Amino acid sequence: APLRRPGVEIHIWGPASTTLGLNARLQKYLSPPLFPVSVRELAAKLHFHELPAHRIEIGEFMIHAQLIIHPNPTIGYRIECAGTAITYLPDHEPALGGQTFGNDKSWTSGYKLAEGADLLIHDSQYSEEEYRDRVGFGHSSISHAFRFASLCDVKHYVPFHHDPTHNDDTLDRMFEQTTQDVQPSYRVTPSREGLAIEIAG
Repeated sequence: APLRRPGVEIHIWGPASTTLGLNARLQKYLSPPLFPVSVRELAAKLHFHELPAHRIEIGEFMIHAQLIIHPNPTIGYRIECAGTAITYLPDHEPALGGQTFGNDKSWTSGYKLAEGADLLIHDSQYSEEEYRDRVGFGHSSISHAFRFASLCDVKHYVPFHHDPTHNDDTLDRMFEQTTQDVQPSYRVTPSREGLAIEIAG
């Protein structure tokens, strides 16, 4: 709704490219015939920012941005405010870092963004069986995501980016089994539509 409201200013951050600017790339996909409305037709005033700019200040928030492992340019974020930190790592496959994954922090994609975070929101798309046939697709297996959370010593982990073929029962089984196997020292709350989590400073 804010996109259709005159006088509203919206800032959009996204990965830089050597071929097309962020504005041009979004206009390519958010325009007919792929999308019913063109970006140029929206009433709100849009501002496009290409990343990584590494550090961005927005009011009381300090945002750190960094490229993370994925076949296409993908950015992870760490948002800090009042002594708390939330890390958001979409489309992330840290196990592609090699055999040191889970042991060597310095070579683990996204580690600096997630280290000691109060809340980590991280890709956990595949079961272990599914991941074997999808190495390099840019998504994590659920056990790799849990190992990443352990390595980064996070306080609370929210797995998300569930595979669209997984129903609620499948997801419940996956999280229950992985939690049993890993015995995480951090709190785990599987994501769901409408989930809200309060972070205390």
